[in-house]
Amino acid sequence: MSTGSWFQEWFNSPYYQQLYFKRDEAEADSFISRLVGHLKPGSGATMLDVACGRGRHSRSLASMGFDVTGIDISEDSIRDALLTENKHLHFFVHDMRLPFRINYFQYAFNFFTSFGYFRTEREHYNAIRTIAQSLLPGGVFVMDFLNVHYAEDHLIHKHEEELDGVNFFITRWLDETHFYKRVIVEDDRLEAPLEFTEKVAKFSLGDFNDMFSFHKLQIQEVFGDYEFGNYDVKKSPRLIIIAKKV
Repeated sequence: MSTGSWFQEWFNSPYYQQLYFKRDEAEADSFISRLVGHLKPGSGATMLDVACGRGRHSRSLASMGFDVTGIDISEDSIRDALLTENKHLHFFVHDMRLPFRINYFQYAFNFFTSFGYFRTEREHYNAIRTIAQSLLPGGVFVMDFLNVHYAEDHLIHKHEEELDGVNFFITRWLDETHFYKRVIVEDDRLEAPLEFTEKVAKFSLGDFNDMFSFHKLQIQEVFGDYEFGNYDVKKSPRLIIIAKKV
């Protein structure tokens, strides 16, 4: 595990949770319900939630009767998630670049652009390898990523948000290979503002096809939004890929 990576510090910050997760619960639950309706998993199906954060999506899946395991690199997030653990819901601190349970799960999920954070191509391939190896033959993997082409055309360069008395000043930019987002946090309880910079790789459908194929994941379906609309390279806000382990 690389020390000093931006995501380890930012993901462990309470401000990360405050900025991203208080407002998106309804949309997330709606998408997951729709996804389960599309996939039609069997009762008690085994599922892996990769980069699960505090476990809200894992809990949603477990509430539907599935056996769900969530993994995340953030110790603080998993500490919170463990408070809701039960015999059908399990959480572990784990780096997705390293193997986790071989030929075990029927389904694996990576929700809401929880990918593309690492420094090298090899690390990203290793993360896909972890997911592919965790699946049983015939198992299904769902990747939910931003649509690079749409994000490039709709980039909001600056905006501010005030949440529960905390001010977030957000600046976005891009280059040929990555999207960047600088978040400055101003909170009266802090001695000085905090600053975090996110960096997400620009992975296209072709890039994912290469990574998936290398690890014996075959793309079955591609959607462009949380309502399962057709994927349009310029118009779709999301890139949702359903693949099968062959």
